[in-house]
Amino acid sequence: IYEKVLSSFSVSLILYLLSIFLSAPAVKFEDCQRSREVGFVSSDPKFSVRPDGTVYAEQEVANLSEPVQFMLTARGLHDPHIWETTVKLALAGHLHPLPLTKIDRLRSSANGLRRQKRDWVIPPINVPENSRGPFPHMLVRIRSDQDKNDGIRYSITGAGADQPPSGIYNIDPISGNMFVTQPLDREEKASFHLRAHAVDMNGNQVENPVDLYIYVIDMNDNRPEFQNQVYNGSVAEGSKPGSSVMQVTATDSDDSTTANGMVRYRILSQIPETPISNMFTINSETGDIVTVAAGLDREKVSQYTVIVQATDMEGNNNFGLSNTATALICITDINDNPPELTVRTFSGEVPENKVNVVVTNLTVVDKDQPHSPNWNAVYRIVSGDPSGHFTIRTNPITNEGMLTVVKPVDFEMNRAFMLTVVVSNQAHLASGIQSSLQSTAGVTISVQDVNEPPVFPVNPKMIRFEEGVPAGTTLTVFSAQDPDHFIQQTVRYSKLSDPANWLKINRTNGQITTMALLDRESMYVKNNMYEATFLAFDNGSPQASGTGTLQIYLIDVNDNAPVLIPREAQICEHSRPNSKINITASDTDADPNVGPFVFELPTFPASIRRNWTISRLNGDYAQLRLRISYLEAGVYEIPVIVSDSGNPPLSNRSTIRIKVCPCDNNGDCSATGAVAAAGLGTGAIIAILICIIILLSIVLLFVVWMKRREKERQAKPLLIDPEDDVRDNILKYDEEGGGEEDQDYDLSQLQQPESLDHIITKPTGVRRVDERPVVAESQYPVRSNLPHPGDIGDFINDGLRAADNDPTAPPYDSLLVFDYEGSGSTAGSVSSLNSSSSGQQDYDYLNDWGPRFKKLADLYGGGDDD
Repeated sequence: IYEKVLSSFSVSLILYLLSIFLSAPAVKFEDCQRSREVGFVSSDPKFSVRPDGTVYAEQEVANLSEPVQFMLTARGLHDPHIWETTVKLALAGHLHPLPLTKIDRLRSSANGLRRQKRDWVIPPINVPENSRGPFPHMLVRIRSDQDKNDGIRYSITGAGADQPPSGIYNIDPISGNMFVTQPLDREEKASFHLRAHAVDMNGNQVENPVDLYIYVIDMNDNRPEFQNQVYNGSVAEGSKPGSSVMQVTATDSDDSTTANGMVRYRILSQIPETPISNMFTINSETGDIVTVAAGLDREKVSQYTVIVQATDMEGNNNFGLSNTATALICITDINDNPPELTVRTFSGEVPENKVNVVVTNLTVVDKDQPHSPNWNAVYRIVSGDPSGHFTIRTNPITNEGMLTVVKPVDFEMNRAFMLTVVVSNQAHLASGIQSSLQSTAGVTISVQDVNEPPVFPVNPKMIRFEEGVPAGTTLTVFSAQDPDHFIQQTVRYSKLSDPANWLKINRTNGQITTMALLDRESMYVKNNMYEATFLAFDNGSPQASGTGTLQIYLIDVNDNAPVLIPREAQICEHSRPNSKINITASDTDADPNVGPFVFELPTFPASIRRNWTISRLNGDYAQLRLRISYLEAGVYEIPVIVSDSGNPPLSNRSTIRIKVCPCDNNGDCSATGAVAAAGLGTGAIIAILICIIILLSIVLLFVVWMKRREKERQAKPLLIDPEDDVRDNILKYDEEGGGEEDQDYDLSQLQQPESLDHIITKPTGVRRVDERPVVAESQYPVRSNLPHPGDIGDFINDGLRAADNDPTAPPYDSLLVFDYEGSGSTAGSVSSLNSSSSGQQDYDYLNDWGPRFKKLADLYGGGDDD
């Protein structure tokens, strides 16, 4: 069947009759060799066919009430075959049954054309959708040449006949008349492909099955449908005409290649109609809404409601179907309204010595969109506060300026302030908008006098005294002053903090006296300094008080005897050269009431000096050692007299506890000897050994447990294959090259440098850090006005040198030298390669290389005119 359809085809076209010109959709034709070079010849001089298969009218057709039928011949330019078919033209909606057409296939041969076997072919059938009947409606009659008696039976198969949706088409098995049984809907199914069969009474096939193509002709039965019923768009206020706002889109289920599916847009209404009724327009084909007039002001109209209509039939309101949608256009705010203070002068009061107090609120009016940078106010104090006592914070809700005290003010210094305040927005004003005179105002601030606490002129106050002064000694007068000069008040004193309870203060005049001895070595004295805090308060209303700190620097006196260090030691029972005990002393006094110290052994008992001796090492250290060669192991308490260097010196008799024990060859006390020297009994030794054994057992058990746990962990299988474990692996996915900066190439590197003269003679200027320096240059560069009139390489190099010496040029406009590979090249210069052609080189082929080579084509191309 496929070969027969290729060998002969039939076309039935539904056309609209125009006034002069009649055209039809193109019909493609392909021969068996898939060649598209086909020539068409029409038997009717009124109609012709273009090479692309389009049927058109050569002249005006007066009447098409009846179908027009003519023969069309197709022939390949390089193929001897000739193909014929019948074309039938009719007005849309005037269908006539198409009879079965027999087509002769002709083949060229050496003896000319000869007839081939006749095949039955059914031209394509066009059926309009939504037909009102009556049904069944006859479409075509199928007859076979073999039907010379009543023994042929016809049938059809395919979707729409015996396959879902079944029952739409049927055929009279005897007459071959094919019918449509119900209205069709092109939007559900636009075409049907059936096959017609002819068999004899025994079921034997008498004709090859033929393809039936049924096309449903579109009718305008669907309205355009908007994708959304409500569209939201925005445009800034003050936008110029032609500014894009938004786009609306509607689709039509009808055939988009016909007027039935071609949608056009228009605006029906605009609410409100301010300042004019047509502030917007819409592109009839694309649905783009743009502004058509100036005057958008958000402060007057913040939103427009535009009704948009979409109509098919190319916008024909008489025949097309329409639908509407709503476009909500929001006018966005720009800072076209400066903030304005509500009054020209503000006033407020503030008590002295208070901070973080709001003096007054500065109210402002701004017509721009609230809580936006165009509305948020920023306040500044431009004069009247040189010391920075005040600042203005903006209330984020009300946009008011809160004038706040950040540095205490003194009534006795300044009784009033006159400030000048300026307000602006976070965002800059739009172009062409000037600041308002009402953006500046004055603020008058009155300072209120309050009862201030007494102040100690020197705080803290330091005095120096020797320690040990007797009780009742007057140290100083620690008095305070009342800063309220305009009020007569009395100041009284009391003690607030005295850690050692050494001092007292006179209630009326602030005189400090001692109640006990001052001890520099007391725990309350830090670095020879003792601190006490006192309170001064007035009789104002309300009462105010201030504190002052008195620091007493205590000068040391020699009131503490030295103490021997160490208090315990051990030594070998046999006298050896290294059997010595180094001793020193500690004194809580300060220099010069400390060392050098004097160490002595007492004369009683006599055995002390008989068995021991002391030799001085230096001013602070001495050595205690055995005088005899052997002393029985045991514990001995040796008294030592230590004296300091004070005036007069103080002495102290201290006792050092020495353990004498047997020693090993190295001179160290043995364990047994140490125990014996310590006087430990058998029970104590056994207890020590048991503790040591228990401790070792615990350590051993812990080691065994750790080993066992390690084995269990190693024996436990992993949940995943170690090779697939990516926790400690570095996955390398891809490496991409550098960015656009890596694409800058230095063309001069392609030439072998003959010399460095062009570098040394480079104009002076600031050299980039990414270029190899050659010679020192001055600060300012000199850019040449015209490039070197040489070849393109010199032109580029001159431009690069000029850019390198231009401090205003961006970094990417510089010559990037990534590495220096030495001078010269064994390969020689590229410029030494000469063209094999003689004469002037033709660069016109650069025009065919695309837009990237357009610059080179403009420089080198152009022929003789350039």
